[in-house]
Amino acid sequence: MASNRGRKAGRHFLQIPGPSPVPDRILRAMDMPVIDHRGPEFKELGLRCLEGMKRIFKTKEHVVIYPSSGTGAWEAALSNLLSPGDRVIMYETGQFAVLWRAIAERFGLKVDFIASDWRSAVDPKLIEEKLAADKAHEIKAVCIVHNETSTGATSAVAEVRAAIDAARHPAMLLVDTISSLGSMDYRHDEWRVDVTVGGSQKGLMLPPGLSFNAISAKALEASKNSKLPRSFFSWAEMIDINQSGYFPYTPATNLLYGLAEAIDMLEEEGLDNVFRRHYRLAEAVRRAVSAWGLEILCREPARRSDVLTGVVMPDGIEADKVRALILDHFDMSLGTGLGKVKGKVFRIGHLGDTNDLTILGAIAGVEMGLALAVVPHQKGGVEAAMDWLMQDQSAGVKAAA
Repeated sequence: MASNRGRKAGRHFLQIPGPSPVPDRILRAMDMPVIDHRGPEFKELGLRCLEGMKRIFKTKEHVVIYPSSGTGAWEAALSNLLSPGDRVIMYETGQFAVLWRAIAERFGLKVDFIASDWRSAVDPKLIEEKLAADKAHEIKAVCIVHNETSTGATSAVAEVRAAIDAARHPAMLLVDTISSLGSMDYRHDEWRVDVTVGGSQKGLMLPPGLSFNAISAKALEASKNSKLPRSFFSWAEMIDINQSGYFPYTPATNLLYGLAEAIDMLEEEGLDNVFRRHYRLAEAVRRAVSAWGLEILCREPARRSDVLTGVVMPDGIEADKVRALILDHFDMSLGTGLGKVKGKVFRIGHLGDTNDLTILGAIAGVEMGLALAVVPHQKGGVEAAMDWLMQDQSAGVKAAA
């Protein structure tokens, strides 16, 4: 049946902070016949993906790939490592930290949840204080979100590891990189992370459907004594058969074709260049928001995300109405506010296979939308972003803290 809606010319601007637009190269790579997942052709594909993801995580240790959303990888990280009644520290950077906490509590873990106002990153000092007070070493893990997708705050993973070390505590470090992996600098081995959680639909530029655990040798050893139930997400079963490129159950073959292509694309550009590009585009958005005279949700400039920017609406302005107007007039999707900031902010995604002109188009759409919605602001966001992007950024990637 034909729709009564008129056709909109041009491409849709998907400027949410994930899923990100899927490049044509990846779409074409997935457009393949399904093959025998126990045959030699699949073995080559499986090993290509497993080895490639080690390079993306910057690890020499095991990486497992699940046919699931990132939520499955959260569950896998907890269930393989911990036992009922174990204490863990989690930090309320935003909605996704809250959701990870809910999984932990359903598993019977005792969560020490460090509250925040959703406008800042993890404070390593607070983690150090909690660990230093735990003389009996009852706390088994510290769980943080590297890049909080609901707020646009990026936490310094290396500083959290240093805080754990300063407290002389054996707690393991678990990090969610679902919205940062492949977009921002991340170093699983160097930062001595025990389990890193990832997902396919953001910096890796794939559709939703794959998730990842990168696992340290310490975590793998600890998993032998874990008492939480797991079957589908068992590391042991995955790692055993992954050695030969296969999976213990039917894999998402066509997504793996796409993943192999995504890894190629990231490495052709060079990871450092990918991170630098994301910083440049993020800074263009931040300068536009400042020129408009609006507030960025993350208060700490040094911790503002290179993946997304949360824009705070003035009092009395409903953010979702602004988003709806922009979608209707300019065919652009922006991220909604979640949890505590629902209706108060919208989020501009600037991640994945995007470039200067795409981001300038998005900024122009937002600026026109602000005017149509009669949001109090100043003009000049597009010009501020253009001025920034025209500068020589040869200094390189913003240093990772």
